[in-house]
Amino acid sequence: MSLTEQQKAEIAVNRANYEKLKAAGQGAAPRALPPLTPKGGAALAPEHIVAREAIPGGWYWYGRIRRGDTLRLGNADGRSSASVIAWNAQDVSERINHADTIKIQWSAAPRKGRVILSDMGKVVFSITQDTSGAHDALVGGSNAATNARKYGGAPRNTRDNFILAATKLGLTCADIPLPVTFFAPVEVDADGKFIWNEAQRARNDFVDLRAEQELLVAISNCPHPLDPAPDYAPGAIELTRYRLPVPADDFCRTGSAESIRAFENTDAERA
Repeated sequence: MSLTEQQKAEIAVNRANYEKLKAAGQGAAPRALPPLTPKGGAALAPEHIVAREAIPGGWYWYGRIRRGDTLRLGNADGRSSASVIAWNAQDVSERINHADTIKIQWSAAPRKGRVILSDMGKVVFSITQDTSGAHDALVGGSNAATNARKYGGAPRNTRDNFILAATKLGLTCADIPLPVTFFAPVEVDADGKFIWNEAQRARNDFVDLRAEQELLVAISNCPHPLDPAPDYAPGAIELTRYRLPVPADDFCRTGSAESIRAFENTDAERA
């Protein structure tokens, strides 16, 4: 159903108010985001790689990640989406928060140069490399009901994968936050509806997530609820853990007033 002229006018007013609040919140203009990582760029030397493994289509991965380690998620065949959640390993009441990630950075588009925040205003991940730029921080992952409606059966889904991962990490269903999903080209059209732009998802895309705390992490490799593909056929996600020194001019740490404050909160806990 299309919007009425009155609804469109209200949206325009709300948009103008949002832009004023955004300018006031940022104070000083942030640095321009870096360009996406070139395809085949950011090659890893063998001595920097800690571990490699694959997450088969429909399955999940969980583990503990050291502060400073980076997870590279690779979408080799271009058919997968990786939903990610994380907790502070020292205090699991602190967890990834997609709403604050959007609100504090004034953007619903996770991509290279941005950070993913916790519900305590601290940085969970820095997005240090990214060939895709097509990720979802709005919709969330699949569940048994969405899969049943779409596929006419009950193949593995993200909600149940996260329950299994959380249980193995000593957590419960109440500890599971909404995920950020990578390689999920969700956009919002002029009427405020979610749309899927498949052209933005490609073979051999990857995204790098640097852990800024000691973390417990869960990753689900299931089709996104908006993925229009009629068949349940996700490919494997290639997972590489590596470690590199953080450069002094690291963009994620210095790119905006919001990220600077978030890192001040994060680093204060270690002081």
